[in-house]
Amino acid sequence: MNETALTAPPRADADPVEVVLVTAPACHFCDDAHQRLGELERAGLLRLTTVAAESDRGAALIAQHRPGMFPLTLVGGRRFHDGRIPRGKLARLVIELEAR
Repeated sequence: MNETALTAPPRADADPVEVVLVTAPACHFCDDAHQRLGELERAGLLRLTTVAAESDRGAALIAQHRPGMFPLTLVGGRRFHDGRIPRGKLARLVIELEAR
């Protein structure tokens, strides 16, 4: 992952994109995604919302996107990935977010 993105100060000129993470209990992929995306949130690149799969909103998102595994990750309202987020895909997301 691009280390610069993790240490850069938040940018005041662009609203951070909303990222929704739908998580399940006792899910180590969910914990990993929450940690990685939390770092990007602290860098000001995104706004992270965690939704429990068993909540009403989580159930609706699962019905809509039909993930094969958890977590379900949505970026800007669109499906980004389900399951463990690959490092390369996350790095490409960081590049896109930095370019905003």
